Amino acid sequence: MSPMRLTVIASAAALLAACGGSDDPGRGELLEPAATVATLTAAQIDAATAQSGLQAVSGAAKCDVKVVALNYATIGAKGEDGANASGVMLVPAGADAACNSAAPLVAYARGTNALKTRTLANPQDSETFSLIAFFASQGYAVVATDYLGYAKSTYTYHPYLDAASEGSSVIDSVRAAANAASAVGAKLSGKVMFTGYSQGGHSSMAAQRAAEDKDTLKDFSVVGGAHLAGPYNLGEALALPTPTAGAQLFLPFIVTAWQHAYGNIYGKASDAFQASYAGDIENWFPSTDVASLYANLRLDLPAASALDLIFQPDYLASVRAKGSNALYQAGVKNSFIGWTPKAPVLLCGGKGDPVVPPALHQDVLMADFTARNVTNVTSVDVDAQVQAAFAPGGVAPTDPTTPEFATYYGSYHSPYEPMFCYAAARQLFDTVK
Repeated sequence: MSPMRLTVIASAAALLAACGGSDDPGRGELLEPAATVATLTAAQIDAATAQSGLQAVSGAAKCDVKVVALNYATIGAKGEDGANASGVMLVPAGADAACNSAAPLVAYARGTNALKTRTLANPQDSETFSLIAFFASQGYAVVATDYLGYAKSTYTYHPYLDAASEGSSVIDSVRAAANAASAVGAKLSGKVMFTGYSQGGHSSMAAQRAAEDKDTLKDFSVVGGAHLAGPYNLGEALALPTPTAGAQLFLPFIVTAWQHAYGNIYGKASDAFQASYAGDIENWFPSTDVASLYANLRLDLPAASALDLIFQPDYLASVRAKGSNALYQAGVKNSFIGWTPKAPVLLCGGKGDPVVPPALHQDVLMADFTARNVTNVTSVDVDAQVQAAFAPGGVAPTDPTTPEFATYYGSYHSPYEPMFCYAAARQLFDTVK
């Protein structure tokens, strides 16, 4: 494969500028008619992926893809009715048999994003275009949620990395896709597979667990899950053995979201946060002013240094001590150690990922599956592919003082790693569709 630029997925997206029911009444119902945003031809998709270099990983498109905006009913973080979430449905079409027969449905959960107004119902969004290139243009129908608190959702906050509400948002997006199908010309086979990247890997795993354990999707058969670069071992991660890259965004987001959702993460904001943050940080996530948010969170500093500026030292010490600390215990609650999936599962990540290190998450979860003799799970490391495509000379840089080191590891989690995990996910899905 020839070297690909940093902006491989984003540049490909930019080039494109040229009814089933629910068991729970209301959940998944469309709150407005599904609206077609754009229809992309296979030729347009191929032109974009070929010029960017992405086509070497995604393959050539077989299908045209219709991009459809959804706004659907769901439940809140405490299980309350009356919440809504928006999202996108991607519908394959065309002469190829793979494009006009009944399609399996890929339910996707996206990665962490701080911008409140962002929606995946946008063909120029880099993550949406990845779904087009890897799944919808290959004959899969796709539905992807914007989550609670984003885009058209009127929910007052986003319950970040709360497995229960992530799972319900994704499951209700599947119901919404079924409700929209006939109106947008989609034929669904009744098979569903879950996938997501980064935060979305946690969300998609939560959705698969809920769908299998509670049998919440009676009109669908769950046939697989591909969970990509997700934080599955949150208890140990929140004990902060070594703060990972970007922790000055992720940790305040988690702490404030779980305070909203659970009410016991701290007594008052000043117990957890330094005085300059305590006054209004509970209302920062997600944001309509990401530049100011990032500046306030000191993303210019190493994560450990920034966390010392943001949090009270006693609070961090209590979290690191584990025990009965409420944040640590909530992390354990939102982890997946001990889960036994029914459908086949793929775990994918790259060992060089500085944001969600597999050694802390994917490898620990896989070891747990192995120890319990869970045999339907496969773990894939795409680090060699990332290095071959993006590292100078095909070898990961080791000197942290060099620009090459900063560029490589600053781009590893995104955009480098996702494309190879999407390809691995599709390989699994092709065997169960």
